[in-house]
Amino acid sequence: MNILSNLLPQSTPQPRAKKQQRRGIELKSKREIEIMRQASRIVATVLKEISEMVEPGMTTADLDAHAEKRIREMGATPSFKGYHGFPASICASVNNEVVHGIPNKKTVLCQGDVLKVDTGAYFQGFHGDSCITIAIDEVSPEAAKLMQAAEDALYKGIEQVKAGNYLLDIAGAIEDCVKANGFSVVEDFTGHGVGRNLHEEPSVFNFRTREMPNVKLRPGMTLAIEPIVNQGSKHTKILSDKWTAVTVDNSLSAQYEHTVLVTTDGYEILTDRTKL
Repeated sequence: MNILSNLLPQSTPQPRAKKQQRRGIELKSKREIEIMRQASRIVATVLKEISEMVEPGMTTADLDAHAEKRIREMGATPSFKGYHGFPASICASVNNEVVHGIPNKKTVLCQGDVLKVDTGAYFQGFHGDSCITIAIDEVSPEAAKLMQAAEDALYKGIEQVKAGNYLLDIAGAIEDCVKANGFSVVEDFTGHGVGRNLHEEPSVFNFRTREMPNVKLRPGMTLAIEPIVNQGSKHTKILSDKWTAVTVDNSLSAQYEHTVLVTTDGYEILTDRTKL
């Protein structure tokens, strides 16, 4: 999740922000990493199930109900529900909705929709966080290209995760991939550290910036990396529900996110759905 992947706008204070700044970036112990693996596996399982069950005619409320039920069945609690007042267990953002879409019974999914599903699970004191973009049946070639570019950008960023590299190595790889495909990187939201809190230091930008310190990566860091890619303008606006962000030009948006561990020799994708 941007704040929520992260995501409230960057200007919105995150919970315990001052405490996190004093403590700095937390490195997880072997025991804590193992718990995060379990939390992240729960998230990956839920997203895989949703990707396999979703079809035209379902509502985003249907998907939210499934996610909450399964998260609780696996011994965890939904990270998002109640966070800053967010009312659901997933963010379900359709087409021009960028992030933080609120699931509801009125949003019926149709063939050709581009659906972003972001969710988190809190297990034994730690969070896992991940997002996927799902094509509802066949989508347009333009939508398919956008989705592929966003997913490619995520993995290009993850490839830069290794001890001794820097956050802006991740950001630069993501930005270059997105621009090479002719799309724009949303700059209103960022990735983040994740662990005891859903959002921790550091902010993980998806574009080159001097706004934040360029932190060196160290083993034991756990990061939620989550590029958000728009078909048109990079700019977004928040709807009257005070949560849902949409593209200003009504263009499509896609997002992918993984919780990633920095290891001594590279990285481990904790929310990897391919290993379930």
